[in-house]
Amino acid sequence: MSFHASATSIELEDGHILKATLRNSEDDEVESELDLNEIIGNNNGSFEWGGENFQHSADDIELTREERDEGEPIPVLRASLGNLDGENVSADINLAERITNEDGHLKFV
Repeated sequence: MSFHASATSIELEDGHILKATLRNSEDDEVESELDLNEIIGNNNGSFEWGGENFQHSADDIELTREERDEGEPIPVLRASLGNLDGENVSADINLAERITNEDGHLKFV
């Protein structure tokens, strides 16, 4: 299950630590965190799943929630990422695509 659907709070700390309070299988609230630098990289100005250390080449990092289609607003990571030409490029990535709630813990899939 996408983590945001079972979260009571979602925040970004230090520009790369995703923190959330999630429901587990017993309906208890559990605090969890995931270092996005370990799973997201910068590929020439675009976020890349399976990469690492996106924050080292990013400015203006923020976590937003966006309405897409119907349902819960999705968590989107936004930043200005450096590309190979030395320019900053606006980029975003839908965190709900690859981060799930596994019994109250944030997990990259």
